[in-house]
Amino acid sequence: MAHMLEEYGNMASFASLRKPAWHGLGTVIDEPVSTSEMLSLAHLDKWNVRVEELVLPGRSHREHFATIRTNPFDGENDVLGVVGERYKVLQNEELFQFGDNLLDGGQWETAGSIKNGTVVFGSLALDREINLDPKGRGDKINSYLLVHTSHDGSLAIQASVTPVRVVCQNTLNMAVGSKGRGAKQSFRIRHTQTLNGKITAAREALGMAKQYLDEFDVVANEMISKEISDKQFFDIISTVYTKPEEDTKGAMTKWETKIDTLNDIYFGETCVNIKGTAWGAYNAMTERLDWYRNPRGGNAESVLAAASGFDAATNANKNLILATVKQIAFA
Repeated sequence: MAHMLEEYGNMASFASLRKPAWHGLGTVIDEPVSTSEMLSLAHLDKWNVRVEELVLPGRSHREHFATIRTNPFDGENDVLGVVGERYKVLQNEELFQFGDNLLDGGQWETAGSIKNGTVVFGSLALDREINLDPKGRGDKINSYLLVHTSHDGSLAIQASVTPVRVVCQNTLNMAVGSKGRGAKQSFRIRHTQTLNGKITAAREALGMAKQYLDEFDVVANEMISKEISDKQFFDIISTVYTKPEEDTKGAMTKWETKIDTLNDIYFGETCVNIKGTAWGAYNAMTERLDWYRNPRGGNAESVLAAASGFDAATNANKNLILATVKQIAFA
């Protein structure tokens, strides 16, 4: 899979604590560093993002502005997007300070930019580990505070709690909660607002993330304790991905490839300790979504976003998968 991190020569706008990224790019550090050091290592500092009014070829009922940054690699100006008159700039330093303030400081795990610098992200490790160990299966989930935003108006400023299964690094965002109401796990601020005075509200919202992780823990334990047969696993994947009735435009070959990939994951190394459970089925399917999809048009930026946990459509897809797994496994 392509990575689509921002690159310049042999440098990439990405830094990671200890665990090398799958793409082999960026800077890997062995010990935690300060926020300013993490920004510098990921080439996210001193962008000086700003807006400049655009001169339009005709009359307009409102003003339009270009968001511009100073390129961290060559010092040239980059136009990142076109925004409206109410748009408020957020520097990368402010985004990461926002993350620090939410946790009263923390350990930065990753930082980087994608989509040619229009999207930036960083993750902080949370002091919350979920161990799933019925019958000695020994599966582990770590949790992170993810902060991200865009500099082209396409994304709000967002902080969210993201559970990640350690062995394969696939995100496990799922809708949990009683009576169909998902527990709060994210906080958003539009770029027409400022971060001033938002820390308290964000902390209150993300304070509910403890409830989310508690309920996530319950769901995950129920699923890893529920054993399923190989037939049930096939029923799950063939329900989510229905076999095509006609082989038009290679539909049958594509379907068979998808089923083969899911079987390879489920019976492979990353699921070896959870195969034969509803949890194993769910993880095999989310792992395929995060790491095995072919990006449309060769653009893998959306795939990286999904694997990082901040793609809403992928998270919704994972919830549909979760519903199917539970329906068949617990029938």
